[in-house]
Order: sequence, then C-alpha cells, then structure tokens
Amino acid sequence: MKLTDLNREGGIGANSLFVQIGDINILVDCGLNPKQVGRAATPDFKSMRGARLDLIIITHCHLDHIGSLPVIMREHPNTPVIMTTSSRMLIERMLHNSANVMVRQKEEANIPDYPLFTHDDIDRLSKRLMGLPFNHAKQFRGVKDSIEIIFHPAGHVAGAAAVEIHHQHRHIFFTGDVLFENQRTLAGAKFPSGHFDTVIMETTRGTTERPLGKERVHEVARLITSINDTIQRGGSFLIPVFALGRMQEIFAILHDARKFNRLAPCPIFTGGLGIDLADYFDEISRKTKHVQFNRGILKELQVKPTPRKLVAGVDPQQNGLYLVSSGMMVERTPSYTLASGLIGHARNTIGFVGYCDPDTPGGHLLKAKHGEDFLFKTANVKAKIKARIERFEMSGHADREELAEFAAQTQARCIVLTHGDPPARAWFAQQLAAQMPKTRILDPVPLQMYQV
Repeated sequence: MKLTDLNREGGIGANSLFVQIGDINILVDCGLNPKQVGRAATPDFKSMRGARLDLIIITHCHLDHIGSLPVIMREHPNTPVIMTTSSRMLIERMLHNSANVMVRQKEEANIPDYPLFTHDDIDRLSKRLMGLPFNHAKQFRGVKDSIEIIFHPAGHVAGAAAVEIHHQHRHIFFTGDVLFENQRTLAGAKFPSGHFDTVIMETTRGTTERPLGKERVHEVARLITSINDTIQRGGSFLIPVFALGRMQEIFAILHDARKFNRLAPCPIFTGGLGIDLADYFDEISRKTKHVQFNRGILKELQVKPTPRKLVAGVDPQQNGLYLVSSGMMVERTPSYTLASGLIGHARNTIGFVGYCDPDTPGGHLLKAKHGEDFLFKTANVKAKIKARIERFEMSGHADREELAEFAAQTQARCIVLTHGDPPARAWFAQQLAAQMPKTRILDPVPLQMYQV
C-alpha cells in the first residue's frame, strides 16, 4: 500500500489521505482547514494529478473531513463517493451550509477564491454520493484488483465510521475520528478486535491526560452546576459548540437536567445550522436507530432564536444560556461576537465542551489568564477578561490511553499517525514504540508518499 497525506499543514485541518492499494486509488476524506482561507484551506491535490481516482471514502461529515469534497469531485467526474447511511443523510446539508459561509466570507473578507463550490455543484454531484450501512461488506473493483470495505461505528458524531479494508490477505484499518465512550445521543465506537496489518489512527488527544475525577459523567454534572451558578448570579453562559453533533448532545444533556429539576430556570438561545441538523438527527434516529435524539427536546426546552443583531463588544441585554457555533470561536461567528461582549463582565461564563485548536480564538482564550486584555481582532474589540473561562472534558475524541490500547492489541506491522498536532503524534509515537517494538510507527510528512 502507498499512502500520501494531502493535508498541507499536517496536524488537524484539511484531512485527506491518498491511498493506493494494488491498482485501486482511493481518497479517504477531503476536508477544509478552518484556520486557512481560499485554496490554501484545501488539501494539496498535486500528487494526484494524472492519476485515476477509483473511490472516495468519507469517514464523517465534519467540514475538516468533507469541506473540499465538491472540488475533487469536479476534477474526477466519474469517481463514486461512499459513506455511512447516516452520513449520506447529513452531507448535503453540511456542504450547502459551507457554500453559504464561503459566499459570506467572500463579501466580508474579500477572498477571491470563494466560494470553492456552489449550491448547483452540490446538487449536480449528489447522485454520486452513496450510503452504506454499518457492518455491511461491499466490494469495489479496479482494473485487476478488488477490495472489500466495511464501516464500523466510531462514536464521535452521527455517521462517523472507522473503515476496514480487505485486499487479498491484508487487513487495513482507518480509525477515523473516534470516541469509545457513550454520549447521550450516540453510542461509543465498536471496533473489531484482533490483528490488522496496517492501522491508520487519529491522535487528537495525544497531549491530553484525563485527570482522575474528570470522567465524562462528572464533567456533565460540573457543567450543569456551573450553568446554574452563572444564571443565579445574573449572568449569561456561552457554550461555543460545533453545529454537527455537539450542539445536539448538549441539548440532550440540558433536557435531562431540566427533566429532573437540576437546571436553573433560564432562557436558552441558539440558532443556525445546529437547529436544522436537529431535524436530521430526528430522522436518523427514526430510520437507522444510529442516534438517540428527537426534535421534541427543543420544544420542551423552549429554545429561543439567538438575537439577530448581536453587537461585538456589547453584553446582550437578555441574560441566559447561549449555544452557538463555532465550537472554536472562529472569527466572524456568533460565538466569537457573543464572547467579545460577555468576556468583560464577572457575572458571565464561557464554557468550552469540545476540542479547541490552540491557534484559534477559542484556543487563545483558554490559554489566557484572568485579568489580561484579550483582543477580538476582526471585531475590533479589546476587553479585560473578567468572565469565568472554563473547559469541560467532554471531547468527541477518544482518550489517548484508550486509542493506544486499541492500537497495541492489533499487533499491526505498521501504524500511521494522523489527525493530531506534532506533540500529540509524538506522544503516540513514543508510547507505541515502547509497547510494540516490532511495529513500524509512521508519522507522515505532508505530501510525501510512503510505501506502507
């Protein structure tokens, strides 16, 4: 097998792997880097130029895994795209939203490359998108070779899959983004045990050791306690969330808390893509039983739309609980604008409940100290940090020890490290080398081809 990481920057961003198995050329994911703009945000497809592309596999529908998909589909007009049945129900909505965002960014920031694709492109390409149930083997043929593909539930988010590929006598396994713990809306990953020849694995939380007492059940309870404390002192609580998965998960948590009278009375504000996706989660729940969520949760919580005219640097007049994207508080998003107004008041709290790239505004805020000045550059706001800034260990990614344990039990001949910042990959490289001295541990340099 030959493997090339097409993510220009490495780390976590425009996730995309070009894999050659026998005479079959496969692209696994095709994402967009949220920290870059224009063509620089896409994978670098130069190493694929002139090559036949037989198949595109999508592991899940977060934009760092699908955001450039229409771009590569235009370049390879006959290549089929497969994903899980649940992802097939989500992917078009996610791509249409991305097209809207790029149009807005083109106007706001004068980005000439945007939009990278249009709504018409998505509609035209949609007939090539195919859904495959979990644990259902499907064969694909190249000119001479054939492979068998099986999707396994990966937790993380609705539709997320690990990918098992059989080629002749070789078994290859891509973990995708994975969470082994159960969430309120989604069961944890269910991976096959036993030997694989090659494992390509995510490393997101390689630098994060979960302290004793920070288990998910305790962190959920701590979140509710912190919300109640903030509301009772007359403040607002902002939860920056990813629209896909994390927003619906937090709604389910709040619904349970309110049902058992554990959540202080307060208005709950939200809006945008996450509300639309609640309908999709409801449909996936009914049709596939893959998630546990129903749209009635929002009605019972009496969720209100986020005020339309949020003003940067101004504390919203209506105190309450705000669930808005982006999860990393990226510039020019509702969570970024809201945070710029909340941060200067001690009664407020900003609580992060998922992964935050250290180079995003959310990552910068988590590293900042209370009392320091914090600059919201694109909002032209500088404010002293008086609000509470909290992180709750509720990541959608597996703890590093769990992933290392899974990798070790495979006794793979080669393990390829992906989807992680350099220090995270370094932790896995060191741990796995110690546990698996006969295994080749590969941390691929972007755009360099490896014989695996």
